[in-house]
Amino acid sequence: MKKVLELREKRAKAWDAAKAFLDARAKDGVLSPEDNATYDKMLADVDAMARQIAIEEDRVARDAEMNRPTSAPLTEKPGAQGTKPASPRATAEYRADFLNILRGRAPVNNVLSTSPDTDGGYLVPTEFETQIVTGLEEANIIRSLAKTINTSAERKIPIAATHSTAQWTAENAAYTESDPTFAQKTIDAFKLTDLVKVSVELLQDSMFDLESYIALEFARAFGVAEEEAFCVGTGTGQPTGIFTENGGAVGVTASSPTAITVDNLIDLIYALKSPYRRNAVFLMKDITVSALRKLKDSNGAYLWQPSVQAGQPDRLLGYPLYTSPYVPAAEAGSLPIAFGDFSNYWIADRMGRTVQRLNELYAGNGQVGFIAAERVDGKVILAEGIQLLKMAAGS
Repeated sequence: MKKVLELREKRAKAWDAAKAFLDARAKDGVLSPEDNATYDKMLADVDAMARQIAIEEDRVARDAEMNRPTSAPLTEKPGAQGTKPASPRATAEYRADFLNILRGRAPVNNVLSTSPDTDGGYLVPTEFETQIVTGLEEANIIRSLAKTINTSAERKIPIAATHSTAQWTAENAAYTESDPTFAQKTIDAFKLTDLVKVSVELLQDSMFDLESYIALEFARAFGVAEEEAFCVGTGTGQPTGIFTENGGAVGVTASSPTAITVDNLIDLIYALKSPYRRNAVFLMKDITVSALRKLKDSNGAYLWQPSVQAGQPDRLLGYPLYTSPYVPAAEAGSLPIAFGDFSNYWIADRMGRTVQRLNELYAGNGQVGFIAAERVDGKVILAEGIQLLKMAAGS
C-alpha cells in the first residue's frame, strides 16, 4: 500500500508540473507546436503512472485475497454432526464433482443432480460463482456504481410519476383533491453466453489450474459485454444503456458539436436535483477526460484533480470521476458525459451462472468446449437521477 501512495503522490506532482508548464507557455490559451508536443508527453507520463497505480492496486488486492485464511476459527459450539448447509452448491462434495465434470471425469459424490440448470449444464458451485462475480466487478465499473438485485422472474417496479400537491384551504372550505399518478418499469433478463475451448493436453495436466482459467476467462468476456450494454445497450435482446435516449435524462446540451465548456459542466451538475447530488459521480470516456484537463474554473483552478488516496477516484469540480471505454465520445449529437447517482440504474441478475462441458463437438481438433451462460438485465429506473450532457448537432 505504501508503494501505491508513493505512486499517487508522484502522479500528483507530475500533474502539477504539467499545469505549471501550460500556464507558463500558453499564450492566449494556445501552445506552440513544440510546447504542445512537450505537454502531450507530460500528460502521457501522468496516464502511464495511472496505469501503474491500477496494476499495483490490483496486485495488493490479489495478495490480500491469497493471504486470507482458508477456514475460519471456531468461535461457538459446532452444530450436530450430519447437518447439511442450506445450499447444496456450497458443499465441498458439489465442488469436487463439478471440477471432475470439467475435466471429463466421473463424479464421485453424485450430488450434481441436486442443482441442474433447465437449459443443460450444471449451476456453478457457490465459491466458483463468487469468483466470477468478483471478476465482473473488477472489469465492470457500472456494476460497482449501480444497484444490483437478484430475480427469479420478470420484475415490475412501480414508480411515482407525479406527486400530490398540498393546497391552502380556508376554514370549513372543501378539500382540493390531488391525483398522483404512477408508472411502471419492467426489468427482465437477457441471455449472455461465452464458449471457451481447451486442449485435451491441458485438461490432462493436473498442474494446470483449470478452474481459475475458466473463471477468469468467462469473467473477462462477461465483464466486457455487460459494460458495453450497460453504457449503450439498445434494450432489444440486451440491457438498456445509460447513454441512450431511453437511459438518463438530457440535462444540458452543449453549444458546440465537439467542445465542452466549464459552463456546460456546471450546468450539468445543477441540472441534477440536490438530493441526488449527495452521491453523484461523473462517468465518461478517457478521451473526454483528456479534453477536459485543460479547462479551468473562474478562479483559474483546473477542473480535473488527480486522486492521491489509494482506492479513491480522480475528481472533476469536486465530484468523483469514473471512466469506461464504452461511453460515447464527444462528437456531434452524442451523449458523452453522465452525472448522477448511479444507484438509479438497476442491474437484475437472474438465477445463477451455469457452465456446460462439450465433449464431442471439438473432439476432432483435440479440444473440449465449455459454455458459460448468465441472464441479466439493466435499466435506468429513475431518469431524473442521472443527467446526461448532449453535444450539439453537426452542421
